[in-house]
Amino acid sequence: MSPASPPTAPPGGQEPPEAVERTRARRRQDRDILVLALPALGSLIAEPLFLMADSAMVGHLGTPQLAGLGIAAALLTTFVNVFVFLAYATTAAVARSVGARDLTAAIRQGMDGIWLAVILGLALVAVVVPTAPALVDAFGASSTAAPHAVTYLRISTLGIPAMLIVLAATGVLRGLQDTRTPLYVAIGGFGANVVLNALFIYGLDGGVAGSAWGTVLAQYGMAAVYLRVVVRGARAHGAPLRPSTAGILVNARAGVPLLIRTLSLRGVLLIATAVAARLGDADIAAHQIALTLWTLLALGLDAIAIAGQALIGRALGAGDAAGARSACRRMVWWGVVSGLALTVLVIATGPLVLRMFTSDPEVRDQLLPVLWVIAVTQPIAGVVFVLDGVLMGAGDGPYLAGAMLLTLALFAPGALLVPALGGGVTALWWAIAGLMMGTRLVTLGLRARTGRWLVTGAVRA
Repeated sequence: MSPASPPTAPPGGQEPPEAVERTRARRRQDRDILVLALPALGSLIAEPLFLMADSAMVGHLGTPQLAGLGIAAALLTTFVNVFVFLAYATTAAVARSVGARDLTAAIRQGMDGIWLAVILGLALVAVVVPTAPALVDAFGASSTAAPHAVTYLRISTLGIPAMLIVLAATGVLRGLQDTRTPLYVAIGGFGANVVLNALFIYGLDGGVAGSAWGTVLAQYGMAAVYLRVVVRGARAHGAPLRPSTAGILVNARAGVPLLIRTLSLRGVLLIATAVAARLGDADIAAHQIALTLWTLLALGLDAIAIAGQALIGRALGAGDAAGARSACRRMVWWGVVSGLALTVLVIATGPLVLRMFTSDPEVRDQLLPVLWVIAVTQPIAGVVFVLDGVLMGAGDGPYLAGAMLLTLALFAPGALLVPALGGGVTALWWAIAGLMMGTRLVTLGLRARTGRWLVTGAVRA
């Protein structure tokens, strides 16, 4: 019996058809990822510019006004970020229906998410407006900054329903594989915010209150644009606009695990800041600068995660488990590459960051090694963000909640031991970027390998 003949290479040195098809598939995946991720990155960067514009203009009014804005903005950001699941859960649900080729169901689920945003927004307004003085006082505001903080918080709180509508509607459009519209709305909203703030603060001499009203009006303008887009889609596909109690409850139940995940992550960051405050003034200053940089870098990685939510939800809705797994592998590759690119960026710009954020030599000495910690762990962060987005897109919220609670349970004692063992802010950041992100890498990586998240169908059972 003669040995089997080796496969014959295609004539002219061409690649085998299987290799050609694999290359084409990777290129299609890369195109799909970039088409969603790049506009998402733009809209993510545009969002923090609202606060930057407010700070820049209010800063010229005086230090107490700026301090008041800082306190109110911290409270307001916390309230809104807690409900970021309105975007995440809506993206996954809408994308599944898109994959199942049921656009009517997709938009109906999106409308239910928007109605949930309205309910939660009105509830927050009812709670925060009367309790604003107590909340500001609990934050430890000075007697000069507190009145400005209360004024800004009370007025800005009126914009929370619009902000939550924007979150939910953004999730609708991402689920529909559209990240360009959120980018355009974010750019338009930022421009309107700058113009309105300039008018109300300087033209009408409105001070801190004028800044708050300008931002509120810009936020409602953004919400109005989103609602027009979604309502037009609903009418085109025959989806009802009225609220559905059952649909709202479904969205709320899907959001609870993601709410737990978000609160656990916030707990990690609050513990880290509390520990840094116990280390000394230079340490807390270095920590705050590092946290600002880390958050900025996270925006770039989060853009890939957003693409993951949309693409994985669509693939599973179409019943394509193999395609979802393949897309997951490709996005992990993008996460690693993006992380490596950010590593190089942080190392290259480290000296500039030191000069830009502080002139205190003690703070610089504390900050420099922290920058190296952040730099070398960016590839880990890239994979973690991608897998987080993949599992969100799969609707695997309960696992994400459990994994984040476990991460919090492991991180808390590790971080609290830092001052007890005589460690400084660098040791704290090894706990953040090493222990915390390493734990997330293990928990999310194991889940991705098992394939238990690959639940197909228009609705996750």
